[in-house]
Amino acid sequence: MSTETIDHPVHDESPPDDSPDLVVVGTGVVAVLAVVAWAALGQDSFDRASSTALSWVLANFAWLFVIAADVFLVLCVIIALSRFGRIRLGADDSEPEFTNLAWIAMMFSAGMGIGLMFYGVGEPLTHYLNPPPAGGAQPRTGGSALVAMEYSFFHWTLTPWAIYGIAGLALAYAGFRKGRGNRLSSVFVPLIGARRAAGRPGRVIDLLAVFATVFGTATSLGVGALQVATGLELTTGVDNTTTTQLVIIVALGAAFVGSAFSGLHKGVKWLSTMNIVLAACLMLFVFVLGPTVYILDVIPASVGGYLSDLLPMASRTGAFTDPDWLGSWTIFYWAWWLSWAPFVGTFIARISRGRRIREFLVGVLLVPSGATAVWFCVMGGTGIRLDATGKVDMSAKVSEGAESSLFAMLDALPIGTVTSWIAMILVMTYFVTSADSASLVMGSLTSRGALHPRTWLVVTWGVLMAAVAAVLLVAGGLDSLQSATILVALPFVVVMLALCWALLKELREDPGAGPARGHALHGLRDAVRTMVGDAITERTPGATRHQRLRRIANSRNQDDS
Repeated sequence: MSTETIDHPVHDESPPDDSPDLVVVGTGVVAVLAVVAWAALGQDSFDRASSTALSWVLANFAWLFVIAADVFLVLCVIIALSRFGRIRLGADDSEPEFTNLAWIAMMFSAGMGIGLMFYGVGEPLTHYLNPPPAGGAQPRTGGSALVAMEYSFFHWTLTPWAIYGIAGLALAYAGFRKGRGNRLSSVFVPLIGARRAAGRPGRVIDLLAVFATVFGTATSLGVGALQVATGLELTTGVDNTTTTQLVIIVALGAAFVGSAFSGLHKGVKWLSTMNIVLAACLMLFVFVLGPTVYILDVIPASVGGYLSDLLPMASRTGAFTDPDWLGSWTIFYWAWWLSWAPFVGTFIARISRGRRIREFLVGVLLVPSGATAVWFCVMGGTGIRLDATGKVDMSAKVSEGAESSLFAMLDALPIGTVTSWIAMILVMTYFVTSADSASLVMGSLTSRGALHPRTWLVVTWGVLMAAVAAVLLVAGGLDSLQSATILVALPFVVVMLALCWALLKELREDPGAGPARGHALHGLRDAVRTMVGDAITERTPGATRHQRLRRIANSRNQDDS
């Protein structure tokens, strides 16, 4: 088999410049400001409209979110195990830009965030106290504890990272293998052509990605503000009011703006590294001083239960279970991960140049999922054990909100005040780094794929994200944030499914994937052809050895072509 070697990425169409696309910027800013103004000035009408729209989406399209999430996971596994796994994200002779250790560390950093701080204790406890309807378990039993861990894994491990993995793979392939730029519309060149991808259809795709990222990140910033306000109330006695939450958003938003104007990306990297160290130390502290043996028992039992029940959980819709529960949990999560796909996908794409698709997908699926599973077992398992042994009545804390569970658990362990402050610092630094990274991604999407968008544009998107989070918190709290995320993610799920089609279309035509048939069959076919060729040439009078070999070689080349 003779394959074409790609010494350099094939540049289908390079953006003419990296200046902001004023049409995309203007449309996006106006649309986001319109939503913010509506929610702020017409709170009642906004609440009625969003509630009606959400009910309609959950009643008619919950199945689409479920099927799409399954498609992304199955597709990741198939691509990783297929011949496409041999393709490099870059030139065929390129090497990974980062070492394996650095790459894994950055993967772990992307896998940790405000969401895990908010739900790491709260979600397992909620399912333990109020088991999912389809689980059939009784509250506060061993069965409900297992179901709680299974659903926490289901919502936070393989499936969300499959969504990120598909988005990241498509962006890395289009950017590094094809050299098309760093925006989502460049992935769709195989379907709509390079001219349309750079024109109005491409702008629509990029705008949908911007809207999804704005509201998805605003949800994370909102839950971060809720958790910091709760921690302040428990540790300092400051009342957890809407005003307090708004002050937190403004203060942390100002910190983000300061980092963006300074341009000190080393500072953001330092914060990210500090986050990893603090989160690891906090988890180790809980593991050592908490119910260590119980946690060690929980890890294998939870992983085994999750893998055993993955298919039933992944195929469950509102047909045979409570659609309201499904909308509040599974559908909300799938929408949240879809809205974060452009952000996280761009991040993992940019650190994965030179890697083969197989190691990229295996790393994206397993490394963050493994770290997340351990986090839930340590933090959530400790919360469940404290309630089961009667040391802390966690039901009272969960009723106050998922954000209270973490601090209640930490308060039951030694030096609870110190660890609570560490947890609040973690949430605040995640707030700043998440806003900074998401704003950079949105600046890139609205600047024709520029790797270093203009500072004023990055700050503009960051301020708009903080404004969306603040207004939605005032309008309806966490429920309003969840509703907005699901509504915005509905059109984007169609974009993501089309992205899968475009990616597969290009992978099938990539010579770096090797022959379509397996190597064993290819070798057997060559052996048979050689024998047949020898038999033919033996019957051909006057045929020289050189002629026989040339005839066989020509036959092979015709088949390969």
